[in-house]
This record gives sequence, structure tokens and C-alpha cells, in this order.
Amino acid sequence: MHHIPDTNEVISRRKPVRDTLKEYSQKLSPSEKFALSVTNKIGTIGFFNIILTFTILWFGWNTFAPAEFRFDTFPSFVLWLFISNVIQLFLLPLILIGQTLENKQTAIRAQSDYEVNVKSEQEIEIILKHLEDQKELLQKLTDK
Repeated sequence: MHHIPDTNEVISRRKPVRDTLKEYSQKLSPSEKFALSVTNKIGTIGFFNIILTFTILWFGWNTFAPAEFRFDTFPSFVLWLFISNVIQLFLLPLILIGQTLENKQTAIRAQSDYEVNVKSEQEIEIILKHLEDQKELLQKLTDK
């Protein structure tokens, strides 16, 4: 059987609780913070609705408006394709960088959770040991 530390031993080894999210956020560069911000904003239904509305209005105007007011003619929509490709080219790498940063954050949080779980297991072992000792003591007292 392995050594079960006593209460004072566990308390003396206890590290302060860390806010890993805060620690991680403070270490990010401004460009990494920007990438995370973009990732969090782009991955919302609000952004999807903006793009959808913009596309519907663009196609509607350039399909049904009087011919002299159309600026991107049906069926090619060359300007719309160009703009949407530029948006994609800029956003794709930013989203990938943001997701990589979020994965690192998740790994740091998982490690922190693991450390807390190990600490809790040690403290539970101490409690169980004390309960066993009390049970033995009570058994001895009732046997007398």
C-alpha cells in the first residue's frame, strides 16, 4: 500500500488555485487576440445572417433592379464572387489560427483540471483514512 499523506502534508504541498483562462489570455500577443476575436465573431449566427442578407440583397438588386442601376450583372456576378473570395481568403487563416489558440487553451484547462482532480483524490484518501481510523476506534470502544 502506498503512503497516504496526512492533512498537514497535503496542505503544505497545495498550490494556489490558478485562473488558467486569465493566465493564457495575458500571454497572447495582440495579433493572437485579434485572431481569437475574429474567430469568436465569425462563428456566430449573427455573422451568418449578415452574409446571407448581403448576398440576397446583392443578387436581388443585380437581378431585378432596372438594368441601368445594376452594377454586377446576372448571371456572372463577377464582383460578388471577387468580394466573397477576398473575404474568405482573409478570414480562413484567421479562423484557423483562432481555433489553434482555442485548442491550446483547452489543453491548458484540461491540465489544470487534472491537477485539481489529483489534489482532490489525495484529500479524499486522507478523509477515508481518517474515517477508517474513527471506525476502528468506535469499534474498539463498543467492544469494551
